[in-house]
Amino acid sequence: MYKKVVVMGGGTGMSFLLRGLKDFPVDITAVITVSDNGRSTGRLREEFHTPAVGDIRKVVTNLSQTDEAIKDMMSYRFKTSSDLDGHAVGNLILTAMLDITGSLTDSIKHLSKLLDVRHKVLPISEDSDLTLMGKDVEGNIVEGEEEITLWPKKIEKIYYKHEPKVLPEVLTEIKKADLIIFSMGSLFTSVLPNIMCKEVKEALNNAKAPIMYLSNIVTQPGETDGFTVGDHIKLLNKYLDKRKVDVVIASNTKISEKMAKKYETEEQKDPVLIDYEEIAKIGTELIEEDLMIIDTDNTLKHDSLKLSSVIFSYLMKRKK
Repeated sequence: MYKKVVVMGGGTGMSFLLRGLKDFPVDITAVITVSDNGRSTGRLREEFHTPAVGDIRKVVTNLSQTDEAIKDMMSYRFKTSSDLDGHAVGNLILTAMLDITGSLTDSIKHLSKLLDVRHKVLPISEDSDLTLMGKDVEGNIVEGEEEITLWPKKIEKIYYKHEPKVLPEVLTEIKKADLIIFSMGSLFTSVLPNIMCKEVKEALNNAKAPIMYLSNIVTQPGETDGFTVGDHIKLLNKYLDKRKVDVVIASNTKISEKMAKKYETEEQKDPVLIDYEEIAKIGTELIEEDLMIIDTDNTLKHDSLKLSSVIFSYLMKRKK
């Protein structure tokens, strides 16, 4: 029987991880945040009063074993002067299925069957009005995930407008897990929205599985400016309850001065450095590897297969 891995997050980072991890002999449950209110997803939420489907579409597509042409179709965005402009095909399919079934969880199961997905994908909640809130360093309140991402001042705290009703199956999967992973990606809009739910905190408190964090390669403007690996861990631990991050995987790949300058000037992002003494002081186990690659679009990415191999190796070394 394969070991059970619960991955929590959303967006591009998590999708990129699962692209590699799906090929390893593990049983994956991906838990996705559903509070996004930007672009196609935001428009569909406003019109159909649904949870966010965009990150779910990305994750299901990357877990799919179907042809690349079908995956490309799922991610295709219409470019037109009509109301279809900017909508991703996969978002429309999920929204249509949700309109038919009345359940996001059931809609994901149907889409997963259609796209030959052999793992489980769950929304953190079925709540249609899930709204992420932020508070900046000056005390200003920001409403909405997209607004938090675009906010010009540093965000100090995030919370939900209303406490989400967490999907019971999510809590069951956390209880059964052999490893719980907090994926790389935006801490404030992808990872924390999952783990700050009261019911999830309680489930993590009672979980037997170790909690692993996959550290980001670069910082996020307005959220984690100047953050080290240790700072990321401390922020996660702040939002957790009794349980804390047990192990972190961080890339020690050297970034060229040219690439670092590109990120600093074009995106206001800096490399996330490994602060060995601070991590040791926190008490988190550090696994460091050369995990970074330059993708075809000249952006820094984790080597998905190599990262997945490190995760699988850690899992196999643990006693049953």
